[in-house]
Amino acid sequence: MPRVQPPSRDEVRESAARAALVPVLEFLADHAPFDRMAPEHREQLARRLRLGFYARGELITGPDQGPADTFYIIKQGRVRGEAGDSGPAEEGAWELSPGECFPIGALLARRPVRTANRAVEDSFCFELAREDFDQLLALSPEFHDFCTRRLASLLDQTLRHVQASLATEFSSDASLNAPLANLVRRAPVTCSPKAKIREALVLMHTERVGSIVMVDEQHRPEGMFTLHDLLSRVAVTELSIAFEMWRVMSTGVHTLPPQASAHEAAVLMARQGFGHICVVEGDRLVGVVSERDLFSLQRIGLVSLSRAITHAPDIDSLKRHGQDVHRLIDQMLVQGASVGQLTQIITLLNDHITRRVIELVIRSHGQPPVPFTWLSFGSEGRQEQTLKTDQDNGMLFVPPAGASAEELRTGLLPLARAINEALDACGYPLCKGNIMASNPECCLSLEEWQARFAKWIDQGAPEHLLNASIFFDLRVLWGEEAPAAELRRRVLEHTATNPRFLRQMAGNALRNTPPLGLVREFVVESGGEHANQIDLKMRGTTPFVDGARLLALSKGLGETSTTARLRAAARAGLVREDEAEAWCDAYSFVQLLRMRTQQAHERAGRAPDNYVNPDALNELDRRILKEAFRQARKLQARFSLDYQL
Repeated sequence: MPRVQPPSRDEVRESAARAALVPVLEFLADHAPFDRMAPEHREQLARRLRLGFYARGELITGPDQGPADTFYIIKQGRVRGEAGDSGPAEEGAWELSPGECFPIGALLARRPVRTANRAVEDSFCFELAREDFDQLLALSPEFHDFCTRRLASLLDQTLRHVQASLATEFSSDASLNAPLANLVRRAPVTCSPKAKIREALVLMHTERVGSIVMVDEQHRPEGMFTLHDLLSRVAVTELSIAFEMWRVMSTGVHTLPPQASAHEAAVLMARQGFGHICVVEGDRLVGVVSERDLFSLQRIGLVSLSRAITHAPDIDSLKRHGQDVHRLIDQMLVQGASVGQLTQIITLLNDHITRRVIELVIRSHGQPPVPFTWLSFGSEGRQEQTLKTDQDNGMLFVPPAGASAEELRTGLLPLARAINEALDACGYPLCKGNIMASNPECCLSLEEWQARFAKWIDQGAPEHLLNASIFFDLRVLWGEEAPAAELRRRVLEHTATNPRFLRQMAGNALRNTPPLGLVREFVVESGGEHANQIDLKMRGTTPFVDGARLLALSKGLGETSTTARLRAAARAGLVREDEAEAWCDAYSFVQLLRMRTQQAHERAGRAPDNYVNPDALNELDRRILKEAFRQARKLQARFSLDYQL
């Protein structure tokens, strides 16, 4: 028998090295972002890592050590980030757990770390030299994405997990994020505005379409005609079909480019109440997307639901339609909708319900003694509503010359009360703090509203401003925009020039601290109904909401939503763009987690609330939540410094 050649020394070494890599590769495959890296890049990383040990209390990185030269991945133990290297301090401290990395920002910027990282217990860390870190950045798109847009990258990953978890309940063959170009299945059917109605009808019949677009010589859309128009504008009026199309076509055609998303088209249709969108490349018509095309993406159609709400005959019908909103949100989660898209849809449909409620109540109660504007405050004013939210609203009116505001208010209050009660019947609970139009203090003339805001700004104590803060998020929901625009303009002029007011608002913005713990990752409720849980609204989203509001008011910025305010603050030079985007991402994740939690409560037959048990979250969600809270702490730290609080 031929003698088997024993392995060479080099082969033995290679085999041993590969065997040693196995547990490292398994560890990396269990933690983001390494789990998404190409296998060859993950193996290259594993080969370059060395294992370091740090005893309890030992400093790993500190501001005095010069520019960062090592990338750390915690393998075992816990590492605390501190505001300095002099020792642990609860204020400004946070903990990192296995799978988390540091100090990414310092490595990218070639600077020293700004915080000290210290072992809380005996800990092991995988270490990667800066040169190898730079090489991995260049090789792996997944690693580069994580390092340059850290929170956003993790948020993308958790959104994919949400989609996967709900995909068994809802079809996800198509997405509302798909471009309109994907929905254009044929060349548009067109004719000249001067074509006879008969010719257009024959063409529609021949081509088997429900709409036709009138175009000019350059193929630019000038009008649209649908089967609905045939009934309302030709048949009912007995108009001769020998007339030209320009007499019956709908003008003011709404257009979107091919790269616009199906979501944008659905929102535009739902807002405006029409069923077709012209897709244009430049000015040239290239296709038509109909409401039916969007139905194929949704079991519950946004456009049809909004239309049903708008034409609901009574409050009971509105209540039934409101229940479909929750199912629609589930669908959109599966289709990959962002948090901004979800809250936009919820707000859009809630707005439709509120407007229809007002119309139905006026129909039954009669016309009001004076035209009024219905104001929304708080999350509704910011267009950031989740599934369950109580009412925060008010009335604004402008008395005619010689009329008494008090007498007009007396006439408006019964109507306001009926509207509030109807909204309650539709699933929007009455405000426990009585911030509702039926409260005489929230049913005011323009002059009275201006005086009330001026008193808050000039004389309000911190506790008064705490209760009044949601009023600064006002938005018109029904009625004339002009009086509210004037009120908003005066308020912004007043706040931006009042340092006392801004300092008090900054103090209030620091009241709800992010629940990051020293002994545990999170500080949870110690007892009661929500023991071992976190209030995602008060401790999670509120720091971002309050912070963004303060930034906007300090510069007189007119934006009302939290993310819009943060980005406007960056454009105004108040904060860095990367800071604003990190805060937006953090806020978006907490909002997403709130909505997922509320949806889960409803599916389980529970009343939705804002509480979550962090131990019930998966590792990725806990990690992102912790990072989101750290971002909230950074935002609050900025106000502590700016206003010396």
